[in-house]
Amino acid sequence: MTGRPLIGVSSYRDEAAWGVWRQPAALIPQSYVEAVERAGGLPVLLPPQDPAGAARVLARLDGLVLAGGPDLDPASYGAEPHPRTSAPQPARDGWEFALARAALDGGLPLLGVCRGMQLLNVALGGDLVQHLDPPDHQVAPATFQWQEVTTSPGSRLAVILGGQAKVRCYHHQAVGRPGEGLVVTGRAADDTVEAVELPGERFVLGVQWHPETDPSDPRLFQALIKESTQ
Repeated sequence: MTGRPLIGVSSYRDEAAWGVWRQPAALIPQSYVEAVERAGGLPVLLPPQDPAGAARVLARLDGLVLAGGPDLDPASYGAEPHPRTSAPQPARDGWEFALARAALDGGLPLLGVCRGMQLLNVALGGDLVQHLDPPDHQVAPATFQWQEVTTSPGSRLAVILGGQAKVRCYHHQAVGRPGEGLVVTGRAADDTVEAVELPGERFVLGVQWHPETDPSDPRLFQALIKESTQ
C-alpha cells in the first residue's frame, strides 16, 4: 500500500443547523476527523445507511473507527431499557452492527470509541451496564472527566499506552459481560471496564474514553493507522 490509508468513521444522522438551514444531516464531531488526519490517515465519513452495503463499503477502506454517540437499543442484548437509557436509534445501530461484523469478517483494523466499544461488545454477544451510579464517568452534560486507566500487562493496549494512562471520559454506560473472544484490558479505579481487545486479530481494540478529544496523545489513532498501512 502507498499513501495515506483510508479510515472509515461511523457518523450520526441527526438534525443540524448551518447558515439559514436546519434539517437532517450526516455529521460527526470534527475532533474525529482531525485525530485521523494527525495520525496519518484520510478520514471517510460513514453515515447510517442500508446495512446490506457495509461489506462493500469496507472493501474500499483500510481501517474503521466506530465513533461515540447515543446509547444502544437494549433489545440488541436482550435487556429492557433503564430509565436513564436514551431513545433507540435503529438506523444507526443496524448500520454500525453491520460495519462491525464486516470489519471482523474481513480482518479490517477496528478502533471502537465509547459507544463504538460497547457496540463491538454487543456484536460479539456481550451485554452492557445501562447506567453507572454514582455517575463518576459523566459528571455534567458535555463535560469530559479525566480518569486514570490501568492496562493489563502484555496487552496490545499496554504496548500502546504503557501500564497506566490518563484519559478523557464521558459515559454513563459500560461493558458488562464481555463478548465472545473479547478480553478486558483496561479498567478505571472503580473497576469499570475501560478497554477491550480481541487477541489474535490484526487490530481490534475498543476504549470507553474519547481519545479523539486529546490532541496531546495521538497514540491510539497512530496505532490504528500503522496497522491500516500494512
